[in-house]
Amino acid sequence: MEIKTAVIPVAGRGTRFLPVTRVVAKELLPLVDTPIIHHIVLEAARAGIERIVLITSKGKTGLVDYFDTEQVEDDLLRNIDIIAVRQNVARGLGHAVLCARPIVGNEPFAVLLGDDVIDSKVSVTQQLIEVSRKHEGAPVVGVMEVSEEDTSKYGIVGGKEVSPGTLLLDKLVEKPKPEAAPSRLAIPGRYILTPDIFDFLENAKPGVKDEIQLTDSLQALAKKRKMYAYRFEGRRFDAGDKFGYLEANLYYAMKRPELRDRAKRLVSDLAEELRT
Repeated sequence: MEIKTAVIPVAGRGTRFLPVTRVVAKELLPLVDTPIIHHIVLEAARAGIERIVLITSKGKTGLVDYFDTEQVEDDLLRNIDIIAVRQNVARGLGHAVLCARPIVGNEPFAVLLGDDVIDSKVSVTQQLIEVSRKHEGAPVVGVMEVSEEDTSKYGIVGGKEVSPGTLLLDKLVEKPKPEAAPSRLAIPGRYILTPDIFDFLENAKPGVKDEIQLTDSLQALAKKRKMYAYRFEGRRFDAGDKFGYLEANLYYAMKRPELRDRAKRLVSDLAEELRT
C-alpha cells in the first residue's frame, strides 16, 4: 500500500492567539525559529508523502508561500508538491477533509492536523502507515492516553487490543463527557484514511458544535469495515494552545545544543525569581 498524499487542514482562524493571528497564520508561528507547519509537513515527508493538500481559508496564502521551492533548504521538503484548497465556509474538520476529495480521488491518504506537533524517532505518519499495511490497508487513527477530565477535548476511541499498542475499534465519539467516554484514548490529529470516508462525510449531519465532525463519519465507517487505533511513539504538543505552544518552544530550544544550557538556566532562574 502506497500513501503519497496527506491532507492538512489549516483553515482555522487562530482565535486563541489573537492579536498576532490577525496578520499571521497560527501555523506559521515559530517553534524557536521553525514554523509549526514546517514540522508537520516534514513529518509527512519523512513517511514518503509526496503531495500535501492544505485546506486553507481567507488570509492564509502565506502558508503556501512558505513552501516556495527557492526558499526551502530541506531536501525532503523541496520535493513536496503543495496544493491549496479553499474551505469557504467553516463547517468543521469533517468538511475540511471532504474539501480534499477532488484532489485525493480514490487513493488512501493521511490526515495531519495543523495544531499538533509530534517529535518522534520514526515519523508518526509512518508508524500509522505500517499498522495499516499489516491490516490490509485498513484505516488507522493515532491515539494517546489523556486524563479523564480531558476526554471532552478530543475524539475518543474504544475497542479490543489485537496486538501491543493496536486496537480494533468499535467506538469513536467526538468530545464525550468523562462519564460517557469509551476509554481515555484520544486522537490528537493523525489519521490514515481510505477514500470511502468521503461518502460518509458527504452525507454527514452536523454534530458537536453544529459542525461536520470527522469522528462521527469514522464511527459510521467502522460499522462497515475494520478500523484500527495505534498508540504511537512520540512526544506530542498542542501548538494551538498557548501553554502547549510555550511547552513546545522550550522543548525544541532544549533540543538545540547551542541553546540547551541557556534555556535550562533561564527556566531555573525565572522559577526562582517568580517564586516570591
